[in-house]
Amino acid sequence: MELRGIWLTNVDSKILHSRDKIAEAMNFLVDTGFNVIFPVVWNKAFTLYPSQLMETTFGQEIDPLYKGRDPLAEVIIEAQRVGLKVIPWFEYGFVSSYKQNGGLILSKKPEWIARERKGNLLVKNGFEWMNALDEEVQNFLIDLVLEVVRNYDIDGIQGDDRMPAFPSEGGYDAKTVGRYRQQFSCHPPQNNKDHKWLQWRANILTDFLARLYGKVKAVKPNILVSMAPSFYKWGFNEYLQDYPTWINREVVDIVHPQLYRRDFSSYKSLVEQLVKQQFIATHLNKIFPGILIKIGSYRISMDYLLEAIAYNRSVGINGEVLFFYEGLRENNDVLAKALRKYVYN
Repeated sequence: MELRGIWLTNVDSKILHSRDKIAEAMNFLVDTGFNVIFPVVWNKAFTLYPSQLMETTFGQEIDPLYKGRDPLAEVIIEAQRVGLKVIPWFEYGFVSSYKQNGGLILSKKPEWIARERKGNLLVKNGFEWMNALDEEVQNFLIDLVLEVVRNYDIDGIQGDDRMPAFPSEGGYDAKTVGRYRQQFSCHPPQNNKDHKWLQWRANILTDFLARLYGKVKAVKPNILVSMAPSFYKWGFNEYLQDYPTWINREVVDIVHPQLYRRDFSSYKSLVEQLVKQQFIATHLNKIFPGILIKIGSYRISMDYLLEAIAYNRSVGINGEVLFFYEGLRENNDVLAKALRKYVYN
């Protein structure tokens, strides 16, 4: 069976603003031929469901925009009504804030601050980071995921390019440096792209994923652990994401490498790398790439989207996840109509 997925965001989208909007969207998606949704549940240091963990730890039960509601519960009810699978997406992962100097999380938990080589707060592309190499921070994220696993009737959970992930400029906090010195009797390299140093930190993140996977399966053995990392090897060099190892260690069920290219030939080239270099044939049934259909002023063309899906099938990739919902609704739903007519019928 094909996986036909879509991400539901709370940025540049109003779909989660009301139960009625959610219900209408679920009807639309199932009519278009989708079968799984990835709704955001962790963004800007807020949850999109009432979280006892966030209330206890940070005094912030839910994103204030949704106070008095439970958007995740509403999404699940409306999705199940039409037969869509639901895999909540922990979008922010180990990110604490965006251009807020660490925001709520790091103001309350300064010991969780990630540090770059000069000892400053780790910031990359405007995003400020918690220390993903710290076991206490890792346990917080695991507990956040388990809260959703235990309390909601879901089909899986998802991390992305921020979980498990960590900018390769990081790892120079005292605790991580001490751990490295204990193992190698020397300081970590000043060159943050030193291969041994990259791999050592990537292995810590892979071990985190293994712990997360085991704990999720202990609670609900049948739900999927899904990850949508940046493309390897760029994602390894920049964010320590080693997804070929995740697959080989069997600590993830399905992977959606973000093949966010703006023309078909570039997309095709990345798919060829996936199929010919990164994965053996028996692993292809776990690979369902992410395709960018809208961001900022960019809109995918109908021809490119249909070509990409057809090419996926031609090389044995049996599905994809599109980023994101609002791209389907533009120009009088033109992309959705094309999907329904040509590929998702």
